[in-house]
Amino acid sequence: MSLILQAVENIPLIQKGDDIADIIFKNAPDIADKDIIVIASTIVSKSLGLTFREEDVVPSADAKRIAALNGKDPRFVQAVLDESIEVITETPFMLVRNKNGHVCINAGIDSSNVGGGLLLKLPEKPDEHAAFIGKAIKQKTGKKISVIITDTNGRSFKSGQTNVAIGLYNIKAIRQWIGEEDLYGRILEISEEAVVDEIAGAANLVMGEGGGGVPAVIIRGLDFYTDEKVSIKDMYRDQEKDLVIRSLLELKNKK
Repeated sequence: MSLILQAVENIPLIQKGDDIADIIFKNAPDIADKDIIVIASTIVSKSLGLTFREEDVVPSADAKRIAALNGKDPRFVQAVLDESIEVITETPFMLVRNKNGHVCINAGIDSSNVGGGLLLKLPEKPDEHAAFIGKAIKQKTGKKISVIITDTNGRSFKSGQTNVAIGLYNIKAIRQWIGEEDLYGRILEISEEAVVDEIAGAANLVMGEGGGGVPAVIIRGLDFYTDEKVSIKDMYRDQEKDLVIRSLLELKNKK
């Protein structure tokens, strides 16, 4: 197996209404069957016009309370609350579950690579946006391709950030090894591989985080294409089985 990571160069600064699929197609004309196109959520959100100004947000009493705990602007805290369905920790940072079920800091709201004093929200329905872009690229190229929309996340127990998948099209979130044999013929019982996060992390090596980064990467050499219905939610652990989140919520509720 050989794996090729190809940056999609010359992508312009994205504005509201821009056609992401068309821009990628024009700058990557050699798209092939079973390519995986990894796209930073930043440009998807920009194309959807998901920017806002902090000064336009009116904070609630709850936002003011949490802001006082963290030394944050209450308007920013309110924006995080508006994008969340559950607050897991309030301090020393806001760890929340956003409207699509993704657990992250500050609901993924960010100012990096946005400009103009604006803040940017994550797409609320990333699977749908991945499908929209993927179908448009397939229509232009005639190729069977997969799409992963990503965001940069920190990780529990380790320093540093990595790219993770937040939206999928034509690729399963998890590769099941259960029932397969290991090197010694033992049947695997619990092995599940988070392939879309692994691919997202690999793509980030090419994307970068700074001003010289690229927001889209083509991955070639993997055979993970599927035309089955898929969703990023397939990899979200049920809260009753997530001991870390359950423990954090218990600590929060005891305060």
